[in-house]
Amino acid sequence: MTYREVEEQLRGWFAGRLPQDWFEGAARVTVDREEALVVGVIAAPALGEAASAAERAAASAGRAKRFREETRERRMEIAREAEHRFGRKVAWGVECGEEAYVFTNLSVPVMTRLRQPERRVLDTLVDAGVARSRADALAWCVRLVGKHTDDWLAELRAAMEEVERVRARGPEGGATGGTGGTA
Repeated sequence: MTYREVEEQLRGWFAGRLPQDWFEGAARVTVDREEALVVGVIAAPALGEAASAAERAAASAGRAKRFREETRERRMEIAREAEHRFGRKVAWGVECGEEAYVFTNLSVPVMTRLRQPERRVLDTLVDAGVARSRADALAWCVRLVGKHTDDWLAELRAAMEEVERVRARGPEGGATGGTGGTA
């Protein structure tokens, strides 16, 4: 099953399972091998026209915190059901005003081998104070690439899904399965 198919199933399941008064519209669901992230839009606090950007950000943070605390038990129950049904951990987040908040989510170690030029890039980011460690620097690089290549990555994912569909269909008609040897 492709990520898109899993996302569609999860999106439909959450649309039917989540309380209707939690979010403005349907929750956004994104999936990878380990985790499903459910993010919904919640109403921003009503502030006057004269409210500063700092005041708006603080009000949004407070609203997100309130949502997190008030819905914790129900979210945990729903997450357990989804984890059992779909085999992935569930993380939660909200968008409030101009801010996005992701609650507890997975941080999965990924092994990689880097040659000196790549390690020097990471070390430069650490030495410059952009990142605390090579791992943080690598995560920063991945986020940066993802931010600047969203369209290309979406096209690549769509192509991979098509390959998965063709592979799942298998060879059709006329193929003997042999390698051309003699009988």
